Amino acid sequence: MSPGLLHDPKNVSWAESASKLEQYDGPPRNVKYIEEVDFDKGVKPKEYKIQGTHPGSRVLILDVEIIDSTGKEPYRGDVYIEGDRFSAVGDVPNKEDLMKDARVTKFYGNGRTLMSGLGDAHTHLSWNGGDSGRLGELGTEEHTLLTAKSAKSYLDSGYTLCWGAASAKDRLDVVVRDAINAGDIPGPRYLANGREMARRDGELFAGVSALAEGPDEMREIIRRHVNFGVDQIKLSMSGEEITESQSAQDCYFTDEETAACVDEAHKHGRMLCAHARARDSVTMCVEHGVDVIFHASYIDDEGMDMLEEKKHKHVVVPALNWLIGTLEDAEASGYPISKAEKAGYKKELEVAVLALREMHRRGIVVLPGGDYGFAWTPHGTYARDLAHFKNLLGFTAHESIIAATAGVAKLFMREHELGQIKPGYYADCILVDGNPLQEIEVLQDHSKLNVILINGRVHKAGREEYLPPPIPGQKIKNRIVAEVEFPDAKREIQKQQVQKQHC
Repeated sequence: MSPGLLHDPKNVSWAESASKLEQYDGPPRNVKYIEEVDFDKGVKPKEYKIQGTHPGSRVLILDVEIIDSTGKEPYRGDVYIEGDRFSAVGDVPNKEDLMKDARVTKFYGNGRTLMSGLGDAHTHLSWNGGDSGRLGELGTEEHTLLTAKSAKSYLDSGYTLCWGAASAKDRLDVVVRDAINAGDIPGPRYLANGREMARRDGELFAGVSALAEGPDEMREIIRRHVNFGVDQIKLSMSGEEITESQSAQDCYFTDEETAACVDEAHKHGRMLCAHARARDSVTMCVEHGVDVIFHASYIDDEGMDMLEEKKHKHVVVPALNWLIGTLEDAEASGYPISKAEKAGYKKELEVAVLALREMHRRGIVVLPGGDYGFAWTPHGTYARDLAHFKNLLGFTAHESIIAATAGVAKLFMREHELGQIKPGYYADCILVDGNPLQEIEVLQDHSKLNVILINGRVHKAGREEYLPPPIPGQKIKNRIVAEVEFPDAKREIQKQQVQKQHC
């Protein structure tokens, strides 16, 4: 283990320049950064499909301001969805015929904003929003229900892409992912993780880690996780001040262990991510090829230069809201501000903000995802991170949205069909009563997320959304949705059950 507090984190070359928040109002810079990311060739997450959307389903969304997440300025237009994908965006060729067709579901935007569903790059579906120290004590059945509830919370919040950062039990993420994909429960598109791997002297919370020592045992744990069906593997490489026993500047892994984990994970086509706050843990991640670096608070000049040189191979997910919430919101849960400051969270937030501003300046991809699911980072508040990116890191509102849409789609390695509003892409989108480019905080207000679609299917829409604009002198019909019958969309699991019954 590398000893903690090895350097003054403010003694870096960018400290002075980054202390002044850059004001920028041009085209989104991170579109190019995201496009240039090219993860290790051996890594390829599975391209899951969500079942249950009938191929005959058609949705027409009229008169909306479209933020398509390509970097293009918003533009007014219409959007047409056939089955689970966007068919036409901006201009709908057969719009007049579709307007007359009672079988087409119509939403009237009246100038509201239509944007791609949001993404979170650091998701803990199985965190319970309460006593994290007792997560390991929850029974499997109760914990499964809680995890499914969290999945629905993400979708209710306008999130259609979530990248698992660790599960509290081996298969919780996997089971809920599969249930979402089968169309059995509501939730975002999800890539599942297992329990984070920690050394026996580096476990952050009791009962939720897979403990291992040395390269061979760590390889074995990774193979076991792969057999469970996870999509990525997490290493717990550094400490966390709230434990009161492990500093965020401590690094628990060796070079040999990190290299072995990367080799084994990539051999099985899995990405590797790491809880890496400490200077040495960040350097190891870059040197050995850990794909996703969580936090990176105490990165130094050497690490920053290394990361810039290999920025096409890595993304950073700072989980900024954890630091802010621990400082500002944890007092109600028994962790007072004075204690948080004494533990070092104020210092860590200050240096992390400076480092992240510098990363953005250098074209290193930084994605939102805020470690939600703790008592003071509760489920349902995920869009706080987008405001933090804008208000603290020098991102424009447009760049924050692109990071949370196209950026997370890149992390899924499905940027060709997710994260943007373009013909042929999956129809995951939200209709927002407001302009997130002018007030990004509107995305935190669930009442302003008027319509939520995933896979071309309506997850949320109030009765009034189906009503056409009133015509003077015309009575409003009681029936708001055409009485059209579609045959059941049979899922594969249903077919299998039917076959078994006839055997």
